[in-house]
Amino acid sequence: MDYIIVGLGNPGSEYAKTRHNAGFLAIDYISKKLGASVDRLKFKALCGTATIGDKKVLLMKPQTFMNLSGESVGEAARFYKIPPERIMVVQDDISLPTGKLRIRKTGSDGGHNGIKSIIAHLSSQNFIRFKLGVSDRENPNIPLADWVLGKFTDEEMKLIEAKYENIYKAAEMIMDGKFDLALSRYNG
Repeated sequence: MDYIIVGLGNPGSEYAKTRHNAGFLAIDYISKKLGASVDRLKFKALCGTATIGDKKVLLMKPQTFMNLSGESVGEAARFYKIPPERIMVVQDDISLPTGKLRIRKTGSDGGHNGIKSIIAHLSSQNFIRFKLGVSDRENPNIPLADWVLGKFTDEEMKLIEAKYENIYKAAEMIMDGKFDLALSRYNG
């Protein structure tokens, strides 16, 4: 295995199209594009393998719930001896407008509990993040937990789905050693 691409979310049909599951939805898109099934339970995650270019990739959807996502990622990284720099995480981000994509090589957890867990289990902040914006709350009085666990509207879903191909293409470029090009082409 050369890389791990993990999408963050919560297991269970009640969370299927929620804002917090933007990462799961991206993995569903990538796996379908590559003809891979992400249905094997391993490392406390639904996993599948695929090839992107000449790289063998583990696709993951942790089944531990968001706050414990690092358990799955850490187990897989240790098993395959994948350094943090070759782990890509697709996450929701409440500080970005819905449908915006921000790619980062490293950084803090930014208040995201899934990222906080991954940092703790990898003992590193040096993994790639694909941050998908989900922040367009019409009413700022809606509690944050209720917002991220709320379902995407049809319009929001269109904005999010429009970024999945960009995430795939950026991941492909990053695996080819072209991080800066991916950043300049697909951030936004």
